[in-house]
Amino acid sequence: MKLIEPSMEYDKEIQAYRREFLEAGNSMDGCGALRRFERTEDWLAAVEACKHPETVPEGLLPATLYLAVREDGRVLGMVQFRHELNEYTAQYAGHIGYSVRPSERRKGCATQMLRDVLPICKAKGLDRVLVCCRVENEASRRVILKNGGVYDGTVDEPHRGVRLERYWINIDK
Repeated sequence: MKLIEPSMEYDKEIQAYRREFLEAGNSMDGCGALRRFERTEDWLAAVEACKHPETVPEGLLPATLYLAVREDGRVLGMVQFRHELNEYTAQYAGHIGYSVRPSERRKGCATQMLRDVLPICKAKGLDRVLVCCRVENEASRRVILKNGGVYDGTVDEPHRGVRLERYWINIDK
């Protein structure tokens, strides 16, 4: 599996990924609002706009999104990292969001995606990253801990009404 920036080359896989999440009724963390876009072209334009401070939509932070692609071209997951934090994300969201398509879970993909994005974060100037997960999301907690996450506390997110655990990961690479 490798992390690559999305492109139209993966149109069919991106759409299959989206459909699988919608059919399962799962949240799509780290997907750059893929849920809202029926056309890959429109989603790619939004993902590209979010990469740059001068084009990121108001209220959002610059972020880069990657597809986790298996050797056969299947998109297994997506991971997005915010280049910086603001008051809200520093408390409730963190630097990194990710998801794995439902049919590919419990195979180590999320652990590898998080591990593989850390050197990219380091190259952007970050020495540590904040990663948050819902209290009830045992799988995500294990992924974070396997990547060196150090528990920082639990917070109540006021807008969505969820309890979140906060973890810091120091980047050594």
